[in-house]
Order: sequence, then C-alpha cells, then structure tokens
Amino acid sequence: MANQVQYIFDQENLRKSAPQKFKSEDLKREEMIINIGPQHPSTHGVLRLEVLAKGEEVIEVVPHLGYLHRCFEKHAEKLPYNQIIPFVDRMDYLAAMNTEHAYAMGVERMLGIDKIIPKRVEYIRVLVAELNRLASHFIALGSYGMDIGAVTAFFWMTRDREHIVRLLEWASGARMLYNYIWVGGLFYDLPVGFEERCLEFTTYLKPKIKELERVVIDNKIFIDRTANVGVLPVDLAINYGITGPMLRGSGLKYDLRKIDGYSVYPEIDFDIPVGKGEAGTLGDCWDRTWVRVQECYESVRIIEQCLEKLTGEHKRTRDFDPRALAPKKIRPKAQDFYIRAENPKGETGFFFRADGRSDVPFRCKARGASFVNLSIINELAKGGLISDLIAVIGSIDIVLGEVDR
Repeated sequence: MANQVQYIFDQENLRKSAPQKFKSEDLKREEMIINIGPQHPSTHGVLRLEVLAKGEEVIEVVPHLGYLHRCFEKHAEKLPYNQIIPFVDRMDYLAAMNTEHAYAMGVERMLGIDKIIPKRVEYIRVLVAELNRLASHFIALGSYGMDIGAVTAFFWMTRDREHIVRLLEWASGARMLYNYIWVGGLFYDLPVGFEERCLEFTTYLKPKIKELERVVIDNKIFIDRTANVGVLPVDLAINYGITGPMLRGSGLKYDLRKIDGYSVYPEIDFDIPVGKGEAGTLGDCWDRTWVRVQECYESVRIIEQCLEKLTGEHKRTRDFDPRALAPKKIRPKAQDFYIRAENPKGETGFFFRADGRSDVPFRCKARGASFVNLSIINELAKGGLISDLIAVIGSIDIVLGEVDR
C-alpha cells in the first residue's frame, strides 16, 4: 500500500480542464487570446471569459461556465418538494426570497391551493421578495460602480444592504439563504415590530437612493464609461430570450409582476421603468443601470403598500397560523407544469414533471435569468474595447450560482 501511486501527472490535464476555443497557432497578426477569470473580480464570480482581441479591440468573447456547479436539478430529483427549497436558495443566492416565491407558487398551483393562500401570507411574501430585490440591486449597482472606478458606490450600497439583510435575518433566522417561503405558507409570521422597523428603513432609504443617483448615475465619468457602450437593440434582446432590467433597459415594458399578475401584485400600484436613451443610445449600459435604480424606487413603493396592508386590513392576530395550509406530504397529480416569476435579474422559472405517485418530482428544471442573459455577451462586447467588456459584464448583473445551477 505504501508504494501505491495516487496521482499520475499528465501534461494534457490543464488543456482538458480549461479548454480553449481559439488556438495560438491560428492567430492572425496582432491578435491575442486573453483569459479573464475565473478568479477575476470583474467577472462577478467564477466565470472565465476567453477573449480574442486585436490590440485593445475585442473580436470575440466566449464565456466558459461550470466552475460553481450547484447540481440543483439532480438534487431536486432525489428530494421531496418541500425539501428542495434550501437548494432553490443557493442558485441566485443574492435574491433567495424571490426564487423561493416562484418555486412555492409553482408547487401550490400544481396542488390547486394557490387561490386559498391567506392574504397576510401573500403580502408578507411580496414584502420580503421586494426587500430582497432591493438587496440584489444594491449589490448589482455597488459592484458595477466598483468595476469602473466608483468605489464609493460599493460602500454606500453595502451599508444600505446590511439593513435589509438584518431585517430578513430577523424574520427568517438566516442572512442570505432563508428557507422562509414554504409551500402553502411561511416558516413563521413576521416578528413583532417588524413592520414598524421596515417602515423606518424605507423612510431612511429614499434620500439615499436619490444621493446614489446624483453622485454616480448622473456623474460625467460614469456616463462616459457606460453611455453608448454595450448597446442591446430590443429585437435582439427578444430573440435571445433576455428578460429583466436588461430587456427593460432596451425600452420594452415587460415585467412578469404586471404581465402574469401573480400573488397580490395586481392589488399594488407601481410602475415599470424602461430605458429611454437619455444619456446615450437606447439599450446601452447606462440605460440598464438607470432602470435598476428606478426599480429601487418602485420596490420601496411596493414595500410601503404591503406594510400598510399588514398593519391594517391584514394585521397580525393571535390565531393566525402561516403554516396552516403547508402540506406534510406533497403529491401533485401527474402533469407537466411551468411557473415563472420576475426576479431582480429577470424571468426565473421552474419546470416540473410529476408522475402522480411520488412526493419527489420526476424532473425539476430551473430557468435562470443570469444564464440566459449572459448568452448575449459576445453580441454586446465585440467591436468594443477590453475596458468596455468589463462595463458590459457588470451591466448584465449575473450571479454564478444561477448560471451554473
């Protein structure tokens, strides 16, 4: 046993583990291959971009995935429906509440209980989902500012996100991966005093978003770095299946909270911001960033309306049980079913195949918005500069847990 060989070095190991589309022997004069990532901070996670460049000009970009494989869909085929929620959290870990909301709605509709979920549960779900939308956008805006030199924005956004993270931790017991929205209800009701503390936060936050807009979004240097860069025409966005702020940044007013009208969103008054090309060309990096900032204002409006309902018409009572409809055994009828919801990054969907006999899904396929939105990076970056490629990546707002699933 002492002489047993545990590892044999193979010179091909590196090539096999990190394959390249382009080969050095095929390069033309002045062309070069640049690998950005998978550890580079401006790739927003473990993403590797293989860039074919001619001097500073980008000829082609090839994203390489799979460095953060979550194996979500294989896990889902081995677990009961209600035990999958913690794995749902780990895809878009910056917006776990939103993804939980989509998943729980899908299973509830398969069971036929979606119409009888108590209104207090629905308003709490929307409340925590919009808080999480704000937290996700704060990371997107803060890290994007840092990518192109505005470090102050990252400090501000991290400071304000911390208030949200603490609120959600107070409600669920976890900072990021919540397991709070359950099939048929919630893990627990909101803590006593949560609504009042949340209202204090929205009052504090509104001038802070205005300050961010004035100091960063309207800043001439920021505009010069993002306007007319990474322009995404709306027809190209539709053909690629792009959703979320990226699609709305190209001028199309498409938001599943309005289109599908799920949960209690039809009862809430809010607008859908779209890009207008005010700083440059419609659908550029600046438009996408501006849309995210405006969505922060709208999320605050939604949160305030939810709080009004939760302290008024649907206020807490001693006999309210948020788990009353949560089934112990989930066994939907045999069917194929797809549910979708508007996450901070775009359309997140779950396709279920139930066999009618088991409480474990035969198939649970996730549609991650980050994965689809990343597919267009070559179209946005080619012909631009390498420095513009960093601006393009940040404007897409990807999270690799969702890309690699």
